[in-house]
Amino acid sequence: MRARVIAAIRAFFHRQGVMEVETPVCSRYATTDPTIESLVTRYTGPGAPAGLPLYLHTSPEFPMKRLLAAGSGPIYQLCKVFRDGESGRLHNPEFTLLEWYRPDFDHHRLMDEVEQLVQGLLMEPKPVRRISYQALFQQQLQLDPHQASAGQLRDCALNQGVSGVERLDLPHRDAWLDLLMTHCIEPAMGPGLCFVYDYPASQAALSRVRPGTPPVAERFELYISGVEVANGFHELTDAVEQRRRFEQDLQARSAAARPIVPMDRLLLEALDLGLPDCAGVALGIDRLIMQLTGAEQISQVIAFPLERA
Repeated sequence: MRARVIAAIRAFFHRQGVMEVETPVCSRYATTDPTIESLVTRYTGPGAPAGLPLYLHTSPEFPMKRLLAAGSGPIYQLCKVFRDGESGRLHNPEFTLLEWYRPDFDHHRLMDEVEQLVQGLLMEPKPVRRISYQALFQQQLQLDPHQASAGQLRDCALNQGVSGVERLDLPHRDAWLDLLMTHCIEPAMGPGLCFVYDYPASQAALSRVRPGTPPVAERFELYISGVEVANGFHELTDAVEQRRRFEQDLQARSAAARPIVPMDRLLLEALDLGLPDCAGVALGIDRLIMQLTGAEQISQVIAFPLERA
């Protein structure tokens, strides 16, 4: 199944005129995202006799954006990525990611292409719905995620019977929103594909924020039968804003006593030179294959998961 999926993905992008690229697995720079931890190794040799820390990429996003800024046009990559501390039913510290970027697309147009690819890989077409993050919370939990206070979100979790909520002391609203999404909304999504779009601006990550009341992040996630398989952005192209977000991430890391990692200055230079207006998405191949095979554990679709590596 894995071999067939990979072959079908390459054929799809060949038809679409999207070029396959390769970028480094190891970098001098790491993701600053406070929710993601990089694995790190060390190079010792010519040019670095004292040793040079190298971070295994958690996504090929940063160097792919450097290629886009250099004029590559539409590109995709299939690669192994690495995240420390992630192991469980849906997680393995080493996993396979498909990532692609489309100049002149916004996140809605990219959702069309994601749907086309995924439906073509499924054994039979599945029902599809698209719903905003706000409408989803209003529909499922009868609250507005943009307006509800942390206390109201906590009360909602209590009313929904989420186990252990009374003992939780989560630091901010987004943590409560994530809890409600994973424990209450995802399990109720049902079969089929569900695109959730226009996230709170506080969850923008590397996406643009569209002004408005409220402002929203031009971002989407794809769920299949309640399991998140893809995360896409209408990409941020402003180098000044990107640096501000990196610095904000590092402050959050410091406050949480997490390792302080070097921000990707080469990405900032590329953004400063000019990243084309584009949208990009990362799709987890292992989780997709779980959906294709009916597997309950990610270890069932990886030949050598962590316990057998």
